[in-house]
Amino acid sequence: MIKNSKVLSLAEVKEKLEKQEETERIKQISDYLNKFSKLDYKDAIKLQEELRKLDVVKLRERHIVKIIDLLPEDAEDLHKIFVGEDVSLDQNEIEKILNVIKKYK
Repeated sequence: MIKNSKVLSLAEVKEKLEKQEETERIKQISDYLNKFSKLDYKDAIKLQEELRKLDVVKLRERHIVKIIDLLPEDAEDLHKIFVGEDVSLDQNEIEKILNVIKKYK
């Protein structure tokens, strides 16, 4: 039974898996995370905090996690995170988000 759920970035999942007993499945997942996770845990948490502080009302936790995982480089890449959702960021919000991301590339 699932009691609660929380959206986690790839870096956060990687950190949690490091504390687990290593099995073949854990090793496969870790290999995947090492290949696709772009930030280490500490930087992912810092970026998450900075994105929250921007106080962009339309930006939900699931969007922040996707931003951390994908590290979009421009407005077009950033907009792809919101495909299929009713989210429209103005140019100022886009610039604020991209400027924060640039610190972590």
